[in-house]
Amino acid sequence: MGMSVTISSATDEDAENILKLQYLCYQREAELYGDYGIEPLTQTLAALRTELGDGCVLVARLGTEVVGSVRGTVDPDGTARIGKLIVHPRMQRHGLGGRLLGAIEARLAAEREAKRFRLFTGHRSEGNLRLYRRLGYERTGAEQVSRTLSQVTLEKSVVPLPTAQIPPLAATA
Repeated sequence: MGMSVTISSATDEDAENILKLQYLCYQREAELYGDYGIEPLTQTLAALRTELGDGCVLVARLGTEVVGSVRGTVDPDGTARIGKLIVHPRMQRHGLGGRLLGAIEARLAAEREAKRFRLFTGHRSEGNLRLYRRLGYERTGAEQVSRTLSQVTLEKSVVPLPTAQIPPLAATA
C-alpha cells in the first residue's frame, strides 16, 4: 500500500481526467453560490486542451489516477495568473493543494519569469481563502460578479529561490 502522490506536467492524455475531476470539485462551489453555470462546470474539453497548450498545467497523481491539478499563465508584465486549483475531495486536507500551488509557483517563476502571483476565489469560499492566506497571499480587491458572488483577488510577490532549491515536479509525498 502506501502509494505516494507525485506532481508532474499534464499531458494531452490527462485532459479528460482533469475535466472530470474539475467537474467533481466545482460542485461544492456551484452549490455554495447557487450557480451551476460557472465556467469550470461548463468548460469544454477543447477549451481545456487549448489551456494545456498555452499555459502551464500540473497534475497530482496517486499511482495513475489524477487526484489534483492547477493551471497558470504569465502575462507580459510578469504577473502569473493561477487558477483552477483542484484536489479530489477524498484527498483534501492532506496538504496536496499547498503542494500543487507551490509547484506551479516554482515552475512559473523559474521558467516563465513571473514576478508576482495572482489568483481569485469566491467570497464565501472560506477554505480557499484560508489556504491562500496561509501561503502568503494577500487580498488586493474584490469584484461583484453576480448578485450572489463577489470574486476576491489575492496576490503575493515572487520570492526567488536559488535554482538548487526549486522542487522537482516528480517529487513524492
